[in-house]
Amino acid sequence: MLDNLTQRLARVMKTLRGEARLTEANISDALREVRLALLEADVALPAVKELIAAVREKAIGEEVIGSLSPGQALIGVVHRELTRIMGEAHSGLNLATQPPAIVLMAGLQGSGKTTTVGKLARMLRETQKKKVLVVSCDIYRPAAIEQLKTVAGQAGADFFPSAAHEKPVDIARQAVDWARRHYHDVLLVDTAGRLAIDAAMMKEIADIHAAIKPIETLFVVDAMLGQDAVNTAKAFNEALPLTGIVLTKLDGDARGGAALSVRHITGRPIKFAGIGEKLNGLEAFHPERMASRILGMGDVLSLIEDARKGIDEQKAVDFAKKLKAGKGFDLNDFKDQIGQVRKMGGLASMIEKLPAQFSQAAGQLPAGSEDKAVARIEGIINSMTPTERSKPELIKAARKRRIALGAGVQVQEVNRLLRQFEQTQQMMKQFSRGGMAQLLRGMKNMLPGLR
Repeated sequence: MLDNLTQRLARVMKTLRGEARLTEANISDALREVRLALLEADVALPAVKELIAAVREKAIGEEVIGSLSPGQALIGVVHRELTRIMGEAHSGLNLATQPPAIVLMAGLQGSGKTTTVGKLARMLRETQKKKVLVVSCDIYRPAAIEQLKTVAGQAGADFFPSAAHEKPVDIARQAVDWARRHYHDVLLVDTAGRLAIDAAMMKEIADIHAAIKPIETLFVVDAMLGQDAVNTAKAFNEALPLTGIVLTKLDGDARGGAALSVRHITGRPIKFAGIGEKLNGLEAFHPERMASRILGMGDVLSLIEDARKGIDEQKAVDFAKKLKAGKGFDLNDFKDQIGQVRKMGGLASMIEKLPAQFSQAAGQLPAGSEDKAVARIEGIINSMTPTERSKPELIKAARKRRIALGAGVQVQEVNRLLRQFEQTQQMMKQFSRGGMAQLLRGMKNMLPGLR
């Protein structure tokens, strides 16, 4: 996500060296490169112009104090302006109304509305303990209603059935009545999309909005659309009283310009960012954190939040006590730790949130390799006896052949796992003595493909 923009901006900052003050002369070339980097990232031209003008105005005369280099001083100005243009602070969902709080989802077909409904339902249910009902008003796309039913089941939300012969406005009204009578806290309404904006779609969704009067109207937009994402958001904003935006597919090969321009163009806050297809792939959008990630500073706060959501606290406490007591790190612990990493979105997702000097390693993971690697490791460990897991030193040639046969892999895979385990075991010994730097360097040994 936004890798090209991050790399270009990093090169720009390195050009400013040895100056005591940022002046028109020494930042003009740098700002020209920043402008090109933003345009290449598909940021809307009005947003680029405003950002560059603001950075120029506030950077000139900025003192380079202490141990800061001129490039670092300019980064500080750019960071503040990126944050401002993306919305200053996180804007959460407004559910302060008499239940049910109705959230209407709008957007083009293929933008990820239905999946986002499931992600949002899961988030509301797990983090805010809300009783959530979902309904589909999409009577046009084949299997759209069934898709939402499946997603709702995976998210643990209630599903209100609808049929293709019903009118979307009637479906929405019935769902509101059902949610009210069955004491649901939140109703998420999935609407039909089109391949392009048309008058019929806009009239239909405007009618639904008028009938159910949602407290939140979220526009779901595919970040990979680039400039088209901005134009589409503008059209929906003119047709509907949008309250917020959800950017999806931010983990794709997008240049990422939509994240910087859609808020500037519509004036509506970006509330969430969708990453991946899994239902835990929805993050609250924090402009300051996103600006930090763009500038290669990492997003450690989001990483901590992922850890809180994904890690079993009691297991973590028990594991820490075990390490402190010097009882050692065995293959059961190894399997548990890999499972915890997967719950946090995977190793690549974790590394991406670290500062640039660590996140470069994320690019070494082949696409799709992580889930396969985890499944293979778990299969091999599951083929071992409890004694072998607690005492890996017992695993010699004959046992390796039996384990490989049970896991359906070659003996070489078992050897590779044992080598990775030994490396991680050494890393845990260092960490138990307080070596955080060694832990970060050793993370890459936990999965194949990152070496």
